[in-house]
Amino acid sequence: MTSDPDNLNQRIDRAGGRVRAAVLETFRLQPLLIPFYALVLAVLIGGVLIALVGVNPFEAYWALLRGMFGNGDRLAGSIARSVPFIGSALALAFAFRAGLFNIGAEGQLLVGGVLAAWVGTWAWIADVPGFFAVVLMVLAGLMGGAFWGGIPGVLRAKTGAHEVISTIMLNSIALFFIRWMVNSRNPVVLRDVASTVPRTEPVADNALLPKIVDSSPPVHFGLFLLIGASVLAAFILNRTIFGFEVATVGANADAATYAGMNVNRVIIVVMAVSGSFAGLSGASEVAGTAGFFQPGFFLAMGFDGIAIALLARVNPYAIIPAALLWGSMLNGASLMQQEADVSVDVVRIIQALVLLFVAADAIVRYVFRVKVVEDTYGSVLRGSSGA
Repeated sequence: MTSDPDNLNQRIDRAGGRVRAAVLETFRLQPLLIPFYALVLAVLIGGVLIALVGVNPFEAYWALLRGMFGNGDRLAGSIARSVPFIGSALALAFAFRAGLFNIGAEGQLLVGGVLAAWVGTWAWIADVPGFFAVVLMVLAGLMGGAFWGGIPGVLRAKTGAHEVISTIMLNSIALFFIRWMVNSRNPVVLRDVASTVPRTEPVADNALLPKIVDSSPPVHFGLFLLIGASVLAAFILNRTIFGFEVATVGANADAATYAGMNVNRVIIVVMAVSGSFAGLSGASEVAGTAGFFQPGFFLAMGFDGIAIALLARVNPYAIIPAALLWGSMLNGASLMQQEADVSVDVVRIIQALVLLFVAADAIVRYVFRVKVVEDTYGSVLRGSSGA
């Protein structure tokens, strides 16, 4: 019995096409493997450190996992803990696409959060429909973050001042100025004089974001606002003319100028939009989680956002699961400390190791034999020369 040579050739061609597709798919996923392998390495090294202090690392990690996702309340708490990290990471990721390094997310969070809290305590806010009260608070947070993020953008565009320096300085200015406004008793600026701890007055009940799950902390509607912000950022960067201009400026500012693009305008707008994402996070925490503002709410959150953005390879979509992982680990650390007697600082060490291996990905590529294949965002991480 003989087979038809033409039919045999067709089957071979189809099989070869499937193999080629599988190979291409594997190569396309290579950039996604770097953060995963970085996490694996960090967990392994963290396990060694835990073992060195005389604790069973399997028991410690099991407690950590149960603290992260052990039941419905812990899962909800992990999601809620992750929400503000989305905005702070977007603040870096959006600016990075233009070759700008915005490390001022903490200041932008503070300014957006305090403006939202201030608007939420206006006397007439309690008399307007809840939808408009929430919108006003969110807009205040967006505008506050955009204003504080736009300042280093203007300085970079008009004077050449590097945004790393200016955003660091603006972080300090925002922190100490807002701390004074909230702490001051003479004169009283924003402090709730009836409270025993320094904080603003509670915002009006109708200005609070709706709660989805009454966990600790609660999952509120800010989750959808920040997910929507990630989708919007990805759409702007990938599907609009402005996004093309941003990518061009990030790749080569001289070439963008030669092509007729207004580089200074792009820099200012990018930094303002970047700050607005952080401001949105600040407003959502005030309106959704606490109901008032305290300067300590956003301590180190801006720098966590940098780590999350790099873990996600500055991809707006990937920031969502990266922020969930980050917030969940912080949420589960307390149970690990309680049950396994392992300090919560171990979680911070693991997070730092993840960031180290993502930044120094040559280590990961060597250990796991990953080929050098870059995606769009990975090439931005490696090749951006700044605007």
